Amino acid sequence: MSALNVSLGFLVGVTTLTLSAGSILRLRPLWSFSAEFPASFMLVACWLEVRTLAELGPWAAGFGPDVAATALFLVLLAHGVVSRGASGNPLVIFGQFLQRETTAPRALSALVGHFSAACLAQLVARFYWSLELSDMHLIRNLMARECTPALRGSMLQGAFAEGVCALLFHLMHLRLQQSSALLRVPLVALLLTVLSCAGDSHTAGFTNPSLAYALTFHCPGFTWAQYCAVYWLAPLVATVTALFLYTGHIPRLFTRNLLYPQKSRFRVPRAKQQQDRTDKRGETRAEKKGA
Repeated sequence: MSALNVSLGFLVGVTTLTLSAGSILRLRPLWSFSAEFPASFMLVACWLEVRTLAELGPWAAGFGPDVAATALFLVLLAHGVVSRGASGNPLVIFGQFLQRETTAPRALSALVGHFSAACLAQLVARFYWSLELSDMHLIRNLMARECTPALRGSMLQGAFAEGVCALLFHLMHLRLQQSSALLRVPLVALLLTVLSCAGDSHTAGFTNPSLAYALTFHCPGFTWAQYCAVYWLAPLVATVTALFLYTGHIPRLFTRNLLYPQKSRFRVPRAKQQQDRTDKRGETRAEKKGA
């Protein structure tokens, strides 16, 4: 069986499992956990397989990086459809909390769902690799513990690159959050694919703390604190910055708009303005005659 067919089988299987599990979990909603858990599981599990295609595909299966990029775009497109509005991203939930769109208990339940799903996705992917259904997956199984970190460069370079990627993502997300899903889902999928390809030489452009935790935190080469600074702290700062740049304030912290002046909701009719000006001129002339 070819490596590409094995990978596609895994991606389709994870998508089907996510769709089924999501439908079951929504019957007994546990705040945001029921929606975010399957969304995060699908995102992490599929991204692990796409990373396998990107890292081992060129020399173990003979196809180029365009195959991995196409697979990533299709995965993100399917994720946007299957997740039904759930993000699978802790920073999106944090942004909603700052906007007063969700409460603290719901945000915490979503975070629990994100990281528990990321751990489960790791186990499922490693089990699938252990089946060694292709030469590429045989090599991935042998290299599972000795992985290559996604962070390529110094901590400061990585933090800057990941912060820029997160800033662009959240600005786009804020701009499209009120748009139709028919427009929002493909644009977000395309942006994340471009950011991942552009940031691959630095940090892989995850823009997602739970995704980065599952894909690279266990790889040798950097300390836990360095990974946290690059993949957690920098995107967190970028999320706050994007919200401030887009709205001019942070609703959870302060309501005064510091960037964009508030326009009056009520406009005086032009006829009324002209009448007021005429009355003022008449009063001025009367005062001059009286003087």
